[in-house]
Amino acid sequence: MSVQTQENAYRIGEVAQRVGVTTRTIRYYEELGLLGCDAGRPKGAHRLYSETNITRLQDLIRLRDLLGLSLDELVELAEAEESCSILKNQWESDPDDAERLRILRAARPIIERQLELVRQRQETLAEFASELEEKLATVHERTAELSVSEP
Repeated sequence: MSVQTQENAYRIGEVAQRVGVTTRTIRYYEELGLLGCDAGRPKGAHRLYSETNITRLQDLIRLRDLLGLSLDELVELAEAEESCSILKNQWESDPDDAERLRILRAARPIIERQLELVRQRQETLAEFASELEEKLATVHERTAELSVSEP
């Protein structure tokens, strides 16, 4: 059971255990600007994280692990996602058509860049899979050759 010092606020150790990372990783992600904690925290006070912080951390870890992103790429994707979130909030404020068009035009290059990063990773993974398939085919061929030559 979680020890909460405020409603829905978790200490760094609890978050680390829940997400499956070290407290150092969480602190480092904070240093990079990828993750925030309680902004009003006095110096020396415990870091406190909300469910929103935890969800963001889980998303960052998933992107890092799933796509094998470097920290620079992770920062870039996170900044793009933040920009998209701001644009979404602007969209939901019920702007006029001219403002909606501006929002859509602003969102397009951001999403295109995110997609480009993902596609680059897909290509890298496809190349790696192809290399492994070639190695496996070689193993099968040599196994068959040796099996035929056995008396």
